[in-house]
Amino acid sequence: MSRRRKIYEGKAKVLFEGPEPGTIVQYFKDDATAFNNEKKGTITGKGVLNNRISEYLMLRLADAGIPTHFVRRLNMREQLVREVEIIPVEVVVRNIAAGSICKRFNIEEGTKLPRSIVEYYYKNDELGDPLISEEHITAFGWATPPEIDDMLTLSLRINDYLSGLFLGIGLKLVDFKLEYGRLFDENEQMRLVLADEISPDGCRLWDVKTNEKMDKDRFRRDLGGVEEAYQEVARRLGILPESEQQDIKGPETIQ
Repeated sequence: MSRRRKIYEGKAKVLFEGPEPGTIVQYFKDDATAFNNEKKGTITGKGVLNNRISEYLMLRLADAGIPTHFVRRLNMREQLVREVEIIPVEVVVRNIAAGSICKRFNIEEGTKLPRSIVEYYYKNDELGDPLISEEHITAFGWATPPEIDDMLTLSLRINDYLSGLFLGIGLKLVDFKLEYGRLFDENEQMRLVLADEISPDGCRLWDVKTNEKMDKDRFRRDLGGVEEAYQEVARRLGILPESEQQDIKGPETIQ
């Protein structure tokens, strides 16, 4: 197993130096957190499933003309991505009321919103990822007005595509989180690309017929059946990993 230098370890992934310049290896963990890291646990096999689900969705979005950082999946838990400069803003697209928006505006969970709503959150665990406005983003230099326009346009395109994709397998895309990064080419030309991951960790997915939750809300709310829900999403997408394949450990690291 190759020895790679660890760059960063987050709540759900570990980033390692890639095999060639300008690349990074994302390793998906089984760790689960909620409520800004106040609740912690482990969901067996989550990393394997999220790796496959994110690969599938990133490839589908690329086919639809959405630029992403994804290069290829390396194995059960790792994927190769392009190194980008992450914009410290999480973009949340909401189609149906759930989570914090219900409490913020006293809306009943499950209420269909008049239209898709795009929100921005400052990516900072210590501050609890606060809700912010475009004014905050530009005033503090987190992104430029053209970058905000690009993030908004891409997010709505992604929402349209994924809503249709999930509806086709009997799931409602309630809401989801996206992150973007700046990708620089050899001529120092920059373009904005979709980064991080797309998985049930960052999406709310409900069954069309029963409204059964098929995402990390099962962990947040102690509903049980978290592993089964993630497996069912992968099964409906047609990408459930073969049962005979064994889980793998992370790459050997050096300090």
